[in-house]
Amino acid sequence: MADSKREIERKYEATAETRLPDLSRVAGVCAVAHLGVAELDAVYYDTEDLRLAADSLTLRRRTGGGDAGWHLKFPVASGIRDELREPLSDTLPRSFAGLLRSRVRDRALVPVVRLLSARDVHHLLDADGALLAEISVDRVRAERLTGGGATAAWTEIEAELADDGDPAFLDAVEHRLGKAGIRPSASPSKLARALAETAPERSTSPADRPRPRTAGDHVLAYVRHQAEAIVALDPAVRRDLPDSVHQMRVATRRLRSVLRTYRKILDRGVTDPVGDELKWLAAELGIDRDQEVLDARLRARLDGLPRTLVLGPVRGRLRIWSVARRNGSRRRTVAVLDGKRYLALLESLDTLLAAPPLLPAASRAPGRALPRAVLKEYRRLAARVGHALELPPGHDRDVALHEARKAAKRARYAAEAARPALGRPAKRFADRMKAVQSLLGDHQDSVVAREALRTLAVQAHAAGEPSFTWGVLHGREEAAAEARERELPEVWERASRAKLRAALGG
Repeated sequence: MADSKREIERKYEATAETRLPDLSRVAGVCAVAHLGVAELDAVYYDTEDLRLAADSLTLRRRTGGGDAGWHLKFPVASGIRDELREPLSDTLPRSFAGLLRSRVRDRALVPVVRLLSARDVHHLLDADGALLAEISVDRVRAERLTGGGATAAWTEIEAELADDGDPAFLDAVEHRLGKAGIRPSASPSKLARALAETAPERSTSPADRPRPRTAGDHVLAYVRHQAEAIVALDPAVRRDLPDSVHQMRVATRRLRSVLRTYRKILDRGVTDPVGDELKWLAAELGIDRDQEVLDARLRARLDGLPRTLVLGPVRGRLRIWSVARRNGSRRRTVAVLDGKRYLALLESLDTLLAAPPLLPAASRAPGRALPRAVLKEYRRLAARVGHALELPPGHDRDVALHEARKAAKRARYAAEAARPALGRPAKRFADRMKAVQSLLGDHQDSVVAREALRTLAVQAHAAGEPSFTWGVLHGREEAAAEARERELPEVWERASRAKLRAALGG
Protein backbone atom coordinates (compact mmCIF):
# COMPACT_ATOMS: atom_id res chain seq x y z
CA MET A 1 0.00 0.00 0.00
CA ALA A 2 1.29 3.47 -0.91
CA ASP A 3 2.33 5.89 1.81
CA SER A 4 -0.34 8.50 2.45
CA LYS A 5 -0.44 11.94 4.03
CA ARG A 6 -2.95 14.78 4.29
CA GLU A 7 -1.55 17.84 2.49
CA ILE A 8 -2.84 21.23 3.62
CA GLU A 9 -1.32 24.09 1.68
CA ARG A 10 -1.96 27.52 0.23
CA LYS A 11 -0.44 29.20 -2.80
CA TYR A 12 0.33 32.87 -3.40
CA GLU A 13 1.21 35.04 -6.38
CA ALA A 14 4.78 36.26 -6.61
CA THR A 15 7.30 37.70 -9.04
CA ALA A 16 11.02 37.19 -9.44
CA GLU A 17 11.52 40.30 -7.28
CA THR A 18 9.21 39.15 -4.45
CA ARG A 19 10.89 38.69 -1.09
CA LEU A 20 9.42 36.92 1.91
CA PRO A 21 8.60 39.14 4.86
CA ASP A 22 10.00 38.41 8.32
CA LEU A 23 7.97 35.31 9.19
CA SER A 24 9.49 35.04 12.66
CA ARG A 25 6.89 37.64 13.61
CA VAL A 26 4.06 35.15 12.96
CA ALA A 27 2.49 34.09 16.27
CA GLY A 28 4.02 30.81 17.48
CA VAL A 29 7.13 31.01 15.30
CA CYS A 30 10.40 31.14 17.23
CA ALA A 31 12.80 30.53 14.36
CA VAL A 32 12.93 30.47 10.57
CA ALA A 33 15.38 27.94 9.10
CA HIS A 34 16.56 28.50 5.53
CA LEU A 35 17.21 25.12 3.90
CA GLY A 36 18.43 26.48 0.57
CA VAL A 37 17.31 25.80 -2.99
CA ALA A 38 16.24 22.39 -4.34
CA GLU A 39 15.95 21.64 -8.06
CA LEU A 40 12.80 19.66 -8.83
CA ASP A 41 11.92 17.95 -12.10
CA ALA A 42 8.36 16.65 -12.33
CA VAL A 43 6.52 15.03 -15.23
CA TYR A 44 2.73 15.00 -14.92
CA TYR A 45 0.67 12.23 -16.49
CA ASP A 46 -2.91 12.18 -17.71
CA THR A 47 -5.06 10.80 -20.49
CA GLU A 48 -5.03 12.69 -23.80
CA ASP A 49 -8.43 14.19 -22.93
CA LEU A 50 -7.15 15.19 -19.45
CA ARG A 51 -9.58 13.11 -17.41
CA LEU A 52 -7.52 13.39 -14.24
CA ALA A 53 -7.15 17.16 -14.47
CA ALA A 54 -10.90 17.51 -15.02
CA ASP A 55 -11.43 15.98 -11.58
CA SER A 56 -8.52 17.90 -9.99
CA LEU A 57 -6.38 14.78 -9.62
CA THR A 58 -2.62 15.03 -9.93
CA LEU A 59 -0.29 12.20 -11.00
CA ARG A 60 3.40 12.97 -11.28
CA ARG A 61 6.83 11.38 -11.33
CA ARG A 62 9.32 13.69 -9.64
CA THR A 63 13.06 13.65 -9.16
CA GLY A 64 15.03 15.96 -6.94
CA GLY A 65 14.26 17.17 -3.43
CA GLY A 66 13.55 15.02 -0.42
CA ASP A 67 10.44 13.25 -1.75
CA ALA A 68 11.44 11.95 -5.18
CA GLY A 69 9.06 9.30 -6.51
CA TRP A 70 5.55 8.89 -7.83
CA HIS A 71 2.89 11.13 -6.26
CA LEU A 72 -0.88 10.82 -6.63
CA LYS A 73 -3.08 13.54 -5.12
CA PHE A 74 -6.83 13.43 -4.50
CA PRO A 75 -8.75 16.61 -3.65
CA VAL A 76 -10.47 16.65 -0.24
CA ALA A 77 -11.45 20.31 0.11
CA SER A 78 -10.12 23.70 -0.97
CA GLY A 79 -6.41 23.67 -0.23
CA ILE A 80 -6.53 20.14 1.17
CA ARG A 81 -5.47 16.99 -0.67
CA ASP A 82 -4.58 13.42 0.17
CA GLU A 83 -1.15 12.67 -1.26
CA LEU A 84 -0.09 9.08 -1.89
CA ARG A 85 3.53 8.24 -2.57
CA GLU A 86 5.36 5.34 -4.16
CA PRO A 87 9.11 4.92 -4.71
CA LEU A 88 10.73 6.14 -7.91
CA SER A 89 10.42 3.68 -10.79
CA ASP A 90 10.27 3.74 -14.58
CA THR A 91 6.64 2.61 -14.78
CA LEU A 92 3.41 3.60 -13.08
CA PRO A 93 3.06 1.82 -9.72
CA ARG A 94 0.45 -0.90 -9.75
CA SER A 95 -1.33 0.54 -6.71
CA PHE A 96 -1.81 3.86 -8.53
CA ALA A 97 -3.12 2.13 -11.63
CA GLY A 98 -5.90 0.57 -9.55
CA LEU A 99 -6.82 3.86 -7.90
CA LEU A 100 -7.10 5.56 -11.28
CA ARG A 101 -8.91 2.80 -13.14
CA SER A 102 -12.43 4.22 -12.77
CA ARG A 103 -11.34 7.41 -14.51
CA VAL A 104 -8.73 6.14 -16.94
CA ARG A 105 -10.22 2.73 -17.85
CA ASP A 106 -8.52 1.58 -21.06
CA ARG A 107 -7.05 4.98 -21.95
CA ALA A 108 -3.30 5.37 -21.92
CA LEU A 109 -1.63 7.64 -19.37
CA VAL A 110 0.84 9.86 -21.18
CA PRO A 111 3.18 12.70 -20.12
CA VAL A 112 1.29 15.98 -20.54
CA VAL A 113 3.33 18.59 -18.67
CA ARG A 114 6.87 18.89 -17.35
CA LEU A 115 7.58 21.32 -14.52
CA LEU A 116 11.11 22.41 -13.62
CA SER A 117 11.11 24.22 -10.28
CA ALA A 118 13.81 25.95 -8.28
CA ARG A 119 12.39 25.71 -4.75
CA ASP A 120 13.80 28.00 -2.07
CA VAL A 121 12.69 26.36 1.18
CA HIS A 122 12.15 27.88 4.64
CA HIS A 123 10.95 26.05 7.75
CA LEU A 124 8.92 27.82 10.42
CA LEU A 125 9.79 26.31 13.82
CA ASP A 126 8.25 26.55 17.27
CA ALA A 127 10.07 26.95 20.61
CA ASP A 128 10.91 23.22 20.68
CA GLY A 129 12.30 23.27 17.17
CA ALA A 130 9.29 21.38 15.78
CA LEU A 131 8.13 22.17 12.26
CA LEU A 132 5.02 24.35 12.00
CA ALA A 133 4.98 24.92 8.24
CA GLU A 134 7.19 24.87 5.18
CA ILE A 135 7.31 28.05 3.13
CA SER A 136 8.82 27.87 -0.33
CA VAL A 137 9.41 30.36 -3.10
CA ASP A 138 9.12 28.40 -6.35
CA ARG A 139 10.41 29.62 -9.68
CA VAL A 140 8.62 27.43 -12.17
CA ARG A 141 9.05 26.68 -15.86
CA ALA A 142 6.28 24.62 -17.47
CA GLU A 143 6.50 22.80 -20.80
CA ARG A 144 3.48 21.27 -22.50
CA LEU A 145 4.40 17.80 -23.73
CA THR A 146 1.32 17.47 -25.95
CA GLY A 147 -0.43 19.84 -28.32
CA GLY A 148 2.43 21.97 -29.59
CA GLY A 149 4.88 22.14 -26.71
CA ALA A 150 4.00 25.62 -25.42
CA THR A 151 5.84 26.91 -22.37
CA ALA A 152 5.09 29.20 -19.44
CA ALA A 153 7.00 30.54 -16.46
CA TRP A 154 6.01 32.08 -13.15
CA THR A 155 6.99 32.49 -9.53
CA GLU A 156 4.76 31.50 -6.62
CA ILE A 157 4.92 31.10 -2.87
CA GLU A 158 3.62 27.93 -1.23
CA ALA A 159 2.82 27.49 2.47
CA GLU A 160 2.36 23.86 3.53
CA LEU A 161 1.22 23.00 7.04
CA ALA A 162 3.28 20.47 8.99
CA ASP A 163 1.72 17.06 9.62
CA ASP A 164 -1.01 17.22 12.29
CA GLY A 165 -0.68 21.02 12.45
CA ASP A 166 -3.50 23.44 13.22
CA PRO A 167 -4.90 24.89 9.96
CA ALA A 168 -5.45 28.17 11.78
CA PHE A 169 -1.68 28.65 11.74
CA LEU A 170 -1.82 29.16 7.98
CA ASP A 171 -4.27 32.01 8.58
CA ALA A 172 -1.61 33.77 10.64
CA VAL A 173 0.99 33.15 7.91
CA GLU A 174 -1.40 34.47 5.27
CA HIS A 175 -2.07 37.59 7.32
CA ARG A 176 1.67 38.29 7.51
CA LEU A 177 2.11 37.68 3.78
CA GLY A 178 -0.87 39.92 3.05
CA LYS A 179 0.67 42.80 4.97
CA ALA A 180 3.65 42.49 2.64
CA GLY A 181 1.35 42.75 -0.38
CA ILE A 182 1.43 39.05 -1.25
CA ARG A 183 -1.96 37.79 -2.41
CA PRO A 184 -3.48 34.28 -2.79
CA SER A 185 -3.01 32.60 -6.15
CA ALA A 186 -5.97 32.30 -8.49
CA SER A 187 -4.81 28.81 -9.48
CA PRO A 188 -5.35 25.83 -7.17
CA SER A 189 -2.19 23.99 -8.26
CA LYS A 190 0.92 24.24 -10.41
CA LEU A 191 -0.50 21.69 -12.82
CA ALA A 192 -3.76 23.60 -13.25
CA ARG A 193 -1.83 26.77 -13.97
CA ALA A 194 0.51 25.01 -16.39
CA LEU A 195 -2.37 23.46 -18.30
CA ALA A 196 -4.21 26.79 -18.48
CA GLU A 197 -1.20 28.81 -19.61
CA THR A 198 0.02 26.30 -22.18
CA ALA A 199 -3.35 25.16 -23.51
CA PRO A 200 -3.59 25.10 -27.32
CA GLU A 201 -7.24 26.10 -27.02
CA ARG A 202 -9.83 26.67 -24.35
CA SER A 203 -11.46 23.42 -23.16
CA THR A 204 -14.97 22.96 -21.88
CA SER A 205 -15.26 22.54 -18.14
CA PRO A 206 -18.20 21.42 -15.98
CA ALA A 207 -18.84 25.09 -15.20
CA ASP A 208 -19.56 25.66 -18.90
CA ARG A 209 -22.51 23.28 -18.92
CA PRO A 210 -25.85 24.98 -19.61
CA ARG A 211 -28.14 25.38 -16.64
CA PRO A 212 -31.08 22.93 -16.53
CA ARG A 213 -34.24 24.34 -18.11
CA THR A 214 -36.44 21.42 -19.13
CA ALA A 215 -37.54 18.35 -17.21
CA GLY A 216 -34.98 16.36 -19.20
CA ASP A 217 -32.20 18.78 -18.26
CA HIS A 218 -32.93 18.33 -14.56
CA VAL A 219 -33.06 14.54 -14.74
CA LEU A 220 -29.83 14.37 -16.73
CA ALA A 221 -28.09 16.71 -14.26
CA TYR A 222 -29.00 14.31 -11.44
CA VAL A 223 -27.89 11.29 -13.46
CA ARG A 224 -24.57 12.97 -14.24
CA HIS A 225 -24.00 13.91 -10.61
CA GLN A 226 -24.53 10.33 -9.39
CA ALA A 227 -22.43 8.82 -12.18
CA GLU A 228 -19.59 11.18 -11.29
CA ALA A 229 -19.99 10.26 -7.62
CA ILE A 230 -19.51 6.55 -8.41
CA VAL A 231 -16.30 7.29 -10.30
CA ALA A 232 -15.01 9.64 -7.62
CA LEU A 233 -15.72 7.19 -4.78
CA ASP A 234 -14.01 4.25 -6.49
CA PRO A 235 -10.49 5.12 -5.18
CA ALA A 236 -11.87 5.75 -1.68
CA VAL A 237 -13.40 2.27 -1.64
CA ARG A 238 -10.11 0.75 -2.78
CA ARG A 239 -8.33 2.64 0.01
CA ASP A 240 -10.94 1.40 2.51
CA LEU A 241 -11.75 4.93 3.66
CA PRO A 242 -14.56 5.27 6.23
CA ASP A 243 -18.11 5.23 4.80
CA SER A 244 -16.82 5.02 1.22
CA VAL A 245 -18.58 1.76 0.35
CA HIS A 246 -21.83 3.12 1.77
CA GLN A 247 -21.59 6.36 -0.19
CA MET A 248 -20.77 4.54 -3.44
CA ARG A 249 -23.66 2.16 -2.93
CA VAL A 250 -26.03 5.07 -2.24
CA ALA A 251 -24.92 6.81 -5.46
CA THR A 252 -25.50 3.58 -7.37
CA ARG A 253 -28.98 3.19 -5.91
CA ARG A 254 -29.89 6.81 -6.49
CA LEU A 255 -28.86 6.52 -10.10
CA ARG A 256 -30.79 3.31 -10.69
CA SER A 257 -33.82 4.71 -8.90
CA VAL A 258 -33.99 7.89 -10.96
CA LEU A 259 -33.66 5.92 -14.20
CA ARG A 260 -36.64 3.80 -13.14
CA THR A 261 -38.70 6.73 -11.87
CA TYR A 262 -38.34 9.02 -14.86
CA ARG A 263 -39.24 6.53 -17.57
CA LYS A 264 -41.43 9.13 -19.25
CA ILE A 265 -38.33 11.26 -19.78
CA LEU A 266 -35.59 8.71 -20.53
CA ASP A 267 -36.29 5.77 -22.85
CA ARG A 268 -36.35 2.63 -20.70
CA GLY A 269 -35.27 0.56 -23.68
CA VAL A 270 -31.88 2.18 -23.19
CA THR A 271 -31.89 2.75 -19.44
CA ASP A 272 -33.26 -0.61 -18.25
CA PRO A 273 -30.09 -2.56 -19.18
CA VAL A 274 -28.03 0.12 -17.41
CA GLY A 275 -30.35 -0.15 -14.42
CA ASP A 276 -29.84 -3.92 -14.31
CA GLU A 277 -26.07 -3.42 -14.12
CA LEU A 278 -26.48 -0.79 -11.40
CA LYS A 279 -28.57 -3.26 -9.44
CA TRP A 280 -25.78 -5.81 -9.77
CA LEU A 281 -23.17 -3.30 -8.59
CA ALA A 282 -25.27 -2.21 -5.60
CA ALA A 283 -25.70 -5.85 -4.59
CA GLU A 284 -21.96 -6.47 -4.79
CA LEU A 285 -21.19 -3.37 -2.75
CA GLY A 286 -23.86 -4.44 -0.30
CA ILE A 287 -21.89 -7.53 0.70
CA ASP A 288 -19.21 -5.33 2.24
CA ARG A 289 -21.49 -2.53 3.42
CA ASP A 290 -24.08 -4.80 5.05
CA GLN A 291 -21.34 -6.54 7.01
CA GLU A 292 -19.96 -3.16 8.10
CA VAL A 293 -23.38 -2.05 9.38
CA LEU A 294 -24.04 -5.36 11.06
CA ASP A 295 -20.66 -5.33 12.84
CA ALA A 296 -21.27 -1.85 14.21
CA ARG A 297 -24.77 -2.72 15.38
CA LEU A 298 -23.77 -5.90 17.18
CA ARG A 299 -20.80 -4.22 18.87
CA ALA A 300 -23.02 -1.36 20.05
CA ARG A 301 -25.63 -3.76 21.41
CA LEU A 302 -22.97 -5.75 23.23
CA ASP A 303 -21.41 -2.60 24.68
CA GLY A 304 -24.83 -1.64 26.02
CA LEU A 305 -25.21 -4.80 28.13
CA PRO A 306 -24.42 -4.86 31.86
CA ARG A 307 -21.33 -6.94 32.60
CA THR A 308 -23.43 -9.43 34.53
CA LEU A 309 -25.19 -10.39 31.28
CA VAL A 310 -22.00 -11.02 29.30
CA LEU A 311 -21.12 -14.69 29.81
CA GLY A 312 -18.30 -16.48 28.03
CA PRO A 313 -15.86 -15.25 25.35
CA VAL A 314 -18.55 -13.23 23.60
CA ARG A 315 -16.40 -10.35 22.38
CA GLY A 316 -13.71 -12.65 21.05
CA ARG A 317 -16.19 -14.76 19.11
CA LEU A 318 -17.86 -11.66 17.66
CA ARG A 319 -14.49 -10.21 16.64
CA ILE A 320 -13.32 -13.39 14.92
CA TRP A 321 -16.66 -13.83 13.15
CA SER A 322 -16.68 -10.19 11.98
CA VAL A 323 -13.08 -10.14 10.75
CA ALA A 324 -13.50 -13.35 8.79
CA ARG A 325 -16.64 -12.12 7.05
CA ARG A 326 -15.34 -8.58 6.44
CA ASN A 327 -12.01 -9.70 4.98
CA GLY A 328 -13.75 -11.92 2.48
CA SER A 329 -16.28 -9.25 1.52
CA ARG A 330 -13.59 -6.61 1.05
CA ARG A 331 -11.54 -8.80 -1.29
CA ARG A 332 -14.65 -9.43 -3.32
CA THR A 333 -15.48 -5.71 -3.54
CA VAL A 334 -12.03 -4.83 -4.89
CA ALA A 335 -12.25 -7.71 -7.37
CA VAL A 336 -15.56 -6.33 -8.63
CA LEU A 337 -14.01 -2.89 -9.17
CA ASP A 338 -11.17 -4.49 -11.11
CA GLY A 339 -13.55 -6.49 -13.30
CA LYS A 340 -14.55 -5.87 -16.91
CA ARG A 341 -18.26 -5.80 -16.07
CA TYR A 342 -17.87 -2.81 -13.77
CA LEU A 343 -15.74 -0.89 -16.27
CA ALA A 344 -18.30 -1.64 -18.99
CA LEU A 345 -20.99 -0.14 -16.74
CA LEU A 346 -18.98 3.07 -16.38
CA GLU A 347 -18.60 3.24 -20.16
CA SER A 348 -22.34 2.74 -20.63
CA LEU A 349 -23.05 5.65 -18.28
CA ASP A 350 -20.70 7.85 -20.31
CA THR A 351 -22.52 6.81 -23.47
CA LEU A 352 -25.93 7.48 -21.93
CA LEU A 353 -24.92 11.00 -20.91
CA ALA A 354 -23.21 11.75 -24.23
CA ALA A 355 -26.31 10.71 -26.21
CA PRO A 356 -29.26 10.75 -23.76
CA PRO A 357 -32.31 8.77 -24.91
CA LEU A 358 -34.79 11.60 -24.31
CA LEU A 359 -38.51 11.09 -24.84
CA PRO A 360 -41.03 13.86 -25.77
CA ALA A 361 -41.86 14.51 -22.09
CA ALA A 362 -38.24 15.56 -21.54
CA SER A 363 -38.88 18.86 -23.34
CA ARG A 364 -41.70 19.85 -20.97
CA ALA A 365 -41.39 22.34 -18.17
CA PRO A 366 -40.05 20.65 -15.02
CA GLY A 367 -42.95 21.95 -12.95
CA ARG A 368 -45.28 19.70 -14.93
CA ALA A 369 -43.36 16.52 -15.65
CA LEU A 370 -41.34 16.01 -12.47
CA PRO A 371 -44.14 16.14 -9.83
CA ARG A 372 -46.06 13.42 -11.67
CA ALA A 373 -43.15 11.02 -11.40
CA VAL A 374 -42.55 11.86 -7.73
CA LEU A 375 -46.19 11.33 -6.81
CA LYS A 376 -46.31 8.04 -8.68
CA GLU A 377 -43.53 6.80 -6.43
CA TYR A 378 -45.45 8.07 -3.40
CA ARG A 379 -48.51 6.05 -4.40
CA ARG A 380 -46.36 2.94 -4.70
CA LEU A 381 -45.02 3.55 -1.20
CA ALA A 382 -48.48 4.19 0.24
CA ALA A 383 -49.74 0.87 -1.10
CA ARG A 384 -46.80 -1.04 0.41
CA VAL A 385 -47.04 0.63 3.80
CA GLY A 386 -50.78 -0.05 3.91
CA HIS A 387 -50.24 -3.70 3.03
CA ALA A 388 -47.53 -4.12 5.70
CA LEU A 389 -49.65 -2.56 8.42
CA GLU A 390 -52.50 -4.98 7.65
CA LEU A 391 -50.31 -8.02 8.28
CA PRO A 392 -49.82 -9.58 11.72
CA PRO A 393 -46.31 -9.38 13.25
CA GLY A 394 -43.97 -12.03 11.89
CA HIS A 395 -41.98 -13.01 8.83
CA ASP A 396 -44.50 -11.83 6.22
CA ARG A 397 -44.75 -8.39 7.82
CA ASP A 398 -40.95 -8.14 8.01
CA VAL A 399 -40.74 -8.83 4.27
CA ALA A 400 -43.51 -6.34 3.51
CA LEU A 401 -41.85 -3.65 5.59
CA HIS A 402 -38.59 -4.25 3.74
CA GLU A 403 -40.39 -3.78 0.42
CA ALA A 404 -41.92 -0.57 1.76
CA ARG A 405 -38.44 0.64 2.67
CA LYS A 406 -37.32 0.17 -0.93
CA ALA A 407 -40.31 2.20 -2.12
CA ALA A 408 -39.51 4.95 0.40
CA LYS A 409 -36.02 5.22 -1.05
CA ARG A 410 -37.37 5.57 -4.58
CA ALA A 411 -39.80 8.27 -3.51
CA ARG A 412 -37.05 10.12 -1.66
CA TYR A 413 -34.58 9.93 -4.55
CA ALA A 414 -37.25 11.03 -7.02
CA ALA A 415 -37.89 14.13 -4.92
CA GLU A 416 -34.15 14.80 -4.56
CA ALA A 417 -33.76 14.78 -8.33
CA ALA A 418 -36.66 17.22 -8.65
CA ARG A 419 -35.49 19.54 -5.88
CA PRO A 420 -33.43 21.95 -8.06
CA ALA A 421 -36.57 22.56 -10.12
CA LEU A 422 -39.32 22.37 -7.47
CA GLY A 423 -37.45 23.88 -4.54
CA ARG A 424 -38.64 23.72 -0.94
CA PRO A 425 -41.72 21.50 -1.51
CA ALA A 426 -39.50 18.79 -3.00
CA LYS A 427 -37.04 19.12 -0.11
CA ARG A 428 -39.79 18.79 2.52
CA PHE A 429 -41.22 15.79 0.70
CA ALA A 430 -37.80 14.14 0.46
CA ASP A 431 -37.20 14.74 4.17
CA ARG A 432 -40.48 13.03 5.06
CA MET A 433 -39.67 10.08 2.82
CA LYS A 434 -36.25 9.85 4.44
CA ALA A 435 -37.88 9.64 7.88
CA VAL A 436 -39.97 6.68 6.70
CA GLN A 437 -36.96 5.06 5.07
CA SER A 438 -34.82 5.47 8.21
CA LEU A 439 -37.42 3.91 10.48
CA LEU A 440 -37.95 0.97 8.13
CA GLY A 441 -34.20 0.67 7.67
CA ASP A 442 -33.66 0.30 11.40
CA HIS A 443 -36.38 -2.34 11.45
CA GLN A 444 -34.67 -4.28 8.66
CA ASP A 445 -31.30 -4.00 10.38
CA SER A 446 -32.90 -5.63 13.41
CA VAL A 447 -34.19 -8.49 11.27
CA VAL A 448 -30.70 -9.08 9.85
CA ALA A 449 -29.09 -8.76 13.30
CA ARG A 450 -31.39 -11.42 14.75
CA GLU A 451 -30.39 -13.85 12.03
CA ALA A 452 -26.71 -13.20 12.79
CA LEU A 453 -27.23 -13.55 16.54
CA ARG A 454 -28.90 -16.91 16.06
CA THR A 455 -25.92 -18.07 13.98
CA LEU A 456 -23.48 -16.88 16.64
CA ALA A 457 -25.48 -18.60 19.36
CA VAL A 458 -25.39 -21.89 17.45
CA GLN A 459 -21.63 -21.58 16.94
CA ALA A 460 -21.07 -20.76 20.60
CA HIS A 461 -23.16 -23.72 21.74
CA ALA A 462 -21.30 -26.08 19.40
CA ALA A 463 -17.99 -24.86 20.86
CA GLY A 464 -19.17 -25.49 24.41
CA GLU A 465 -19.54 -21.78 25.22
CA PRO A 466 -22.52 -20.16 26.97
CA SER A 467 -25.11 -18.92 24.49
CA PHE A 468 -27.02 -16.89 27.08
CA THR A 469 -25.67 -13.48 25.98
CA TRP A 470 -26.58 -14.09 22.35
CA GLY A 471 -30.13 -14.86 23.45
CA VAL A 472 -30.31 -11.65 25.47
CA LEU A 473 -29.17 -9.64 22.46
CA HIS A 474 -31.68 -11.44 20.25
CA GLY A 475 -34.45 -10.48 22.63
CA ARG A 476 -33.39 -6.86 22.65
CA GLU A 477 -33.40 -6.78 18.86
CA GLU A 478 -36.92 -8.19 18.86
CA ALA A 479 -37.99 -5.41 21.22
CA ALA A 480 -36.33 -2.80 19.00
CA ALA A 481 -38.17 -4.07 15.92
CA GLU A 482 -41.50 -4.02 17.75
CA ALA A 483 -40.84 -0.43 18.80
CA ARG A 484 -40.22 0.61 15.19
CA GLU A 485 -43.45 -1.06 14.11
CA ARG A 486 -45.38 0.87 16.77
CA GLU A 487 -43.82 4.14 15.58
CA LEU A 488 -44.56 3.54 11.89
CA PRO A 489 -48.23 4.71 11.82
CA GLU A 490 -47.34 8.10 13.30
CA VAL A 491 -44.29 8.61 11.06
CA TRP A 492 -46.30 7.58 8.03
CA GLU A 493 -49.16 9.92 8.95
CA ARG A 494 -46.77 12.89 8.86
CA ALA A 495 -45.26 11.75 5.57
CA SER A 496 -48.59 11.15 3.85
CA ARG A 497 -50.35 14.44 4.53
CA ALA A 498 -52.24 15.73 1.53
CA LYS A 499 -50.84 19.23 2.07
CA LEU A 500 -47.32 17.92 1.48
CA ARG A 501 -48.33 16.38 -1.84
CA ALA A 502 -50.34 19.41 -2.87
CA ALA A 503 -47.27 21.61 -2.53
CA LEU A 504 -45.62 19.45 -5.19
CA GLY A 505 -48.54 19.97 -7.48
CA GLY A 506 -50.33 16.69 -6.71
